[in-house]
Amino acid sequence: MADDALVIFTPSGKRGRFAVGTPVLTAARQLGVDLDSVCGGRGICSKCQITPGYGEFPKHGLTVTSDALSEWNTVEERYDRIRGLKEGRRLGCQAKIMGDVVIDVPPESQVHRQVIRKSATARTMTMDPATHAYYVEVAEPDMHEPSGDFQRLAAALKEQWQIEGLAADPWLLRRLQPILRKGEWKVTVILHRDHHGRPRILDLHPGFWEGRLYGLAIDLGSTTIAAHLCDLRNGNVLASSGLMNPQIRFGEDLMSRVSYAMMNPGGDVEMTRAVRQAIDDLARSIAAEASVDPAQVVETVFVCNPVMHHLLLGIDPVELGQAPFALATSESLSLPSRDLELSAIHENARIYVLPCIAGHVGADCAAVALSEEPNKSDDMVLIVDVGTNAELLLGNKDRVLACSSPTGPAFEGAQISSGQRAAPGAIERVEIAPLTREPRFRVIGCDLWSDDPGFAAATAQTGITGICGSGIIEVVAEMRMTGIVDASGLIGSAEQTGTLRCVPQGRTHAYVLHDGTAAGGPLIMVTQGDIRAIQLAKSALYAGARLLMDELGIDRVDRVVLAGAFGAHISPKHAMVLGMIPDCPLDKVASAGNAAGTGARIALCNISSRAAIEDEVKRIHKVETAIEPRFQEHFVAANAIPHASDPFPELAAIVTLPDVAFNTAGGGEGGRKRRRG
Repeated sequence: MADDALVIFTPSGKRGRFAVGTPVLTAARQLGVDLDSVCGGRGICSKCQITPGYGEFPKHGLTVTSDALSEWNTVEERYDRIRGLKEGRRLGCQAKIMGDVVIDVPPESQVHRQVIRKSATARTMTMDPATHAYYVEVAEPDMHEPSGDFQRLAAALKEQWQIEGLAADPWLLRRLQPILRKGEWKVTVILHRDHHGRPRILDLHPGFWEGRLYGLAIDLGSTTIAAHLCDLRNGNVLASSGLMNPQIRFGEDLMSRVSYAMMNPGGDVEMTRAVRQAIDDLARSIAAEASVDPAQVVETVFVCNPVMHHLLLGIDPVELGQAPFALATSESLSLPSRDLELSAIHENARIYVLPCIAGHVGADCAAVALSEEPNKSDDMVLIVDVGTNAELLLGNKDRVLACSSPTGPAFEGAQISSGQRAAPGAIERVEIAPLTREPRFRVIGCDLWSDDPGFAAATAQTGITGICGSGIIEVVAEMRMTGIVDASGLIGSAEQTGTLRCVPQGRTHAYVLHDGTAAGGPLIMVTQGDIRAIQLAKSALYAGARLLMDELGIDRVDRVVLAGAFGAHISPKHAMVLGMIPDCPLDKVASAGNAAGTGARIALCNISSRAAIEDEVKRIHKVETAIEPRFQEHFVAANAIPHASDPFPELAAIVTLPDVAFNTAGGGEGGRKRRRG
């Protein structure tokens, strides 16, 4: 070990020794350092920028020499040539540790900076939680009646509350007698009854206890974790909070995390530990935010996709990475919080995990079905939970189908040249003037448009840092609507489009959305590669929807619901121009907000809903996109913007898309030609 190099990360202060030749990103992962990596260390995303420190570090008793990291490689040189690296910066996935070194992780490379947009949606629900407090008066022991204290407590619950079949863990017997005597045989029992009617004591309080009981509804996503703290008496949401899923440092998408588990012995254990710690921290912080004693949080409901489901439960997800995508279990789970190592809430709190539908359609999709109830719809509804792995439900009261579609992280700003996750300073709304092709935009953290007076001053602190998912969707759609991009997805030249914002980039072109270089900021462009990334993502989404429509033998849907935190920020018009969703009247396209989180809250607050969704999941028919031969056919046709063959009459009634086509050679006379037909 003496030959291993000491690595110290700032500002976290985490340190460890690593073998010479270890990539900086690998060291960061192993130490739990907050260093972003969208592509899972493949050298594609360039999000893992770090700044090595050289020279004397008396505080650390360390001298860092100039050869502490490996020399620049071709990946870094190419990135610096095309986009530019700030002086002193390196890419953490490419730079290798060659000696003792101090490494700083700049704010823009830290995962936790994202704005978590998973607030609770207002919802009326019938309150019938699984956990209640019951006040009982217990018969005192008698020399002539030799029953134990627990038996007399059970008899009191049966007589006074008609509760039978009581179960209790051994810890209860240790506390039962002193509590009964302290309360003079009057006691408040905190009782949990699962949806099969089995009662279990969670806690006891001497006498009449007037405290409140709380529960957590947690949506464990691949990118973010969102939690809602609810009062179990009335369902009120006392606080909503979220944080980045720390597993992102092992890979942005689900399959990269499965690959990490496959390629690194103990990798699944590493990811399980990371996410459980994050959930524990989130539970502690949300209770503090609401000024609630964490010991009064007695129940937690989880919804998550299958890979997150397995990693939460400590199950290796390797089988989900290969056909037939077998789940370890698809049924709901009810278990004690200690099984998930959650120490921030009541020590005997109960966990309920909703059932999964199939291999890649998880408990989060079941929660969406619980929230949106497509099985009770008179009309044909398509519900799209947009995320790194999109999940779709299509149906009505006669039949409901489900599928998942591997859209990847492009809709969340990843795989985009100037992309970033939603954070202050990120462009989130875009409009392009039809005649001048001049853009205006809004950024997160400011309500002004970029051409409004005072915009520069209002954004001085955050700056204009990049473009997030909703922004990239809008700008690509706007580019199509204004003739900057043709139906095939090609960006035209300045001659072809009539705007100098279209600049050459190798053999293709890019559109300059914002040039902040004069003020030391970034050059934010939409490149041909960005368009292709969005085309691939939206094609996967549309192909999934078309497969479900084929299965039902229909060509159109009556309405579309965009679910998920990201779905709440998508403009329906822009989504339809891109061809993300099938043609539909725009007034029939609605956002359900974080429907999975709402489903989790319903399951938390109403015990009968758990039995209902478990029953409904058995009736939902899963369509497997990975083995359906028509998926590829639909995918290719959906590459066009909005589509190569499917008509969009509702869209055509409100938007006229320019009939332009750009050739890759730069075009002849003006570079613009009409498409036939």
